[in-house]
Amino acid sequence: MKIGITFNLKGSTPRAANAPDDADEEFDSPQTIEAIASVLRGLGHAVVLLGDGRAFLDKVLAEPPDFVFNFAEGQGISRSREARVPAVLDLLGIPYTGSDPFTLAVTLDKDCAKKLVALAGVAVPHSFLLEPDMPTANIPTAALKFPLIVKPAWEGSSKGIRATSLVTQASALPNVVESLRRDHAQTLLLEEYIEGDELTVGLYGNGVPNILGILRVVPNCATEPFIYSLEVKRGYRQHVTFQCPPLLPPAVLDRVADAARTSFRALGCRDIARVDFRVRDGVPFFLEVNPLPGLNPVDSDLVIMARLMGWSYERLVAQIVHEARKRCGMH
Repeated sequence: MKIGITFNLKGSTPRAANAPDDADEEFDSPQTIEAIASVLRGLGHAVVLLGDGRAFLDKVLAEPPDFVFNFAEGQGISRSREARVPAVLDLLGIPYTGSDPFTLAVTLDKDCAKKLVALAGVAVPHSFLLEPDMPTANIPTAALKFPLIVKPAWEGSSKGIRATSLVTQASALPNVVESLRRDHAQTLLLEEYIEGDELTVGLYGNGVPNILGILRVVPNCATEPFIYSLEVKRGYRQHVTFQCPPLLPPAVLDRVADAARTSFRALGCRDIARVDFRVRDGVPFFLEVNPLPGLNPVDSDLVIMARLMGWSYERLVAQIVHEARKRCGMH
């Protein structure tokens, strides 16, 4: 079978002079793309690299693959950017791994995802949506729950979530908002900070998904409120320790697993996803879901989780393909 890989390559387009240093944080290295391709070749498939954007369109129209391993995050800041590649594949009738355009659009919009998950009965932090044209003077600070996290509403890979994103009092809010607006020209989310354990849950399958693992992110220095910020992720070996399975009461882990499955299904995820929570007083609060979780063979949270659960990288990638082909009736 000929499998195409869609992706966005780090550093493939020149960065604007005023672009933030996390502008292409979601994109992948040639090493990651080759690691996925190597697994697919090992499974006996011919592999073609499709990329994204116009190059993807040209290639997929000229020689349509039998199947696509979709890994494309999309260019720009549109909240529908992750949905573009699967929308084209749906239009052309080409089966692919992962979630459909609706889910990829809904989950990139953090506020929209939280609303749907809350309707399904999962706890979510209190938040306020700050539109780009709304003056900071109009923020209803009296109705917000401090401390809070200020972050872009339509980003992944912790883009825009920095050590400065934690705001403890209303007087500091305008400076943080204006700084973030300079780097990320989009709607911002002002979200209640949940003091507690940072957990991320890997799920795979369809219908009632399977739990791959639950990863607890434990700060090595717990003297300040912990944020799993971009700085921490980039230097995770120095800043955090990973526990998988977490050293938490079984009842808490059961609640987290149930909340993850509920979130996965409420948002229509398929094949693979990673769901992030903060747990306060035994209650898991949904933060976001990533239906295109990173697959860097060394550093991605899902890959680290799988490794700690005894899964090889090859098994993880093969499982994603297996779940998608089964869903598409290709077995």
